[in-house]
This record gives sequence, C-alpha cells and structure tokens, in this order.
Amino acid sequence: MGADILFDVPDDFAKNTIAGKKEGSTYRIVNGVVKGRSQAVWFTNLNHKKRNEFLKLYANYNEKEFSKYDNYDAIEVSKVSEIPQDYDGVMGVPITFLDKYNPEQFEIIDGLNRYTLLDVAGKNQWAKDNHLHLTEINGKSTYFRVLIERKQ
Repeated sequence: MGADILFDVPDDFAKNTIAGKKEGSTYRIVNGVVKGRSQAVWFTNLNHKKRNEFLKLYANYNEKEFSKYDNYDAIEVSKVSEIPQDYDGVMGVPITFLDKYNPEQFEIIDGLNRYTLLDVAGKNQWAKDNHLHLTEINGKSTYFRVLIERKQ
C-alpha cells in the first residue's frame, strides 16, 4: 500500500516549491499549509488477501522485444504489465512489481543495481567478487531491477 508522508517545511522553501513545482510532485497543501511530500510504501510478508492474488499476464515473449542484460543472464521487462506469460527464465522487473508479488506465482531471485549485484538472497558469491554495472543493456545502465522467475 502506498501513501504520502507529509512534513513541515520552512516558509522560503514552501514559496520556492510552489513557484517551481506542480502540487503533488514534492508538496501538498493541507488546510492552507504547504507540506513537503515523500512517498512511502510498506511491504509485509504477513498473509493477506492481496498477497495471494495471481498477477494476470498478457504479454508473450519475443526475443526481439525483450533485451538481455550485458552481464547477467536475464531479460529486461521495463513494465510489470509486460511480464511475459510464456518465459521460463530470469526476468529483471521494476521495483513496482513488489506490491504485486505473489510467492506462489513468482520467486524473487535477487536484485540488480546500476552499480553492483545486490545479492538480496544472500547466496551469490559472484556478486561478492564482482562490481559491474549489471543493469547494462548494450552498455547503457537502466534502473534498479528485481530479478524474478515464474514458478511452474
């Protein structure tokens, strides 16, 4: 579940923010008072209804449409809605996948950073020995990715 964290800001900061930003981006006005805004998301491994919902997959794998990482054997899936229903390998998906994660449908393998493999699962010796730009595709880094695999 996502929510905003609102906090008080100095008057000069509030004036500059209103002048240069759109409401909702970095601030909100609550009862006439400018509040700084930070998004927050809470995750849990407690059982709840949403955790057991299967993500409906519509996309099909096509080698030409899904790039592979330069330094990791996984495909790049830039949007959760584009996770292929027929791909059995490891996929790098955006962090926004986490609020749709169902442990009966997917296994989280690890995480790819722009600068190093994070070894989220704690079992990757290669990650401890190498510090490469592992989200690179054709030499260009992408954003952080969660590595997942569909369960059969």
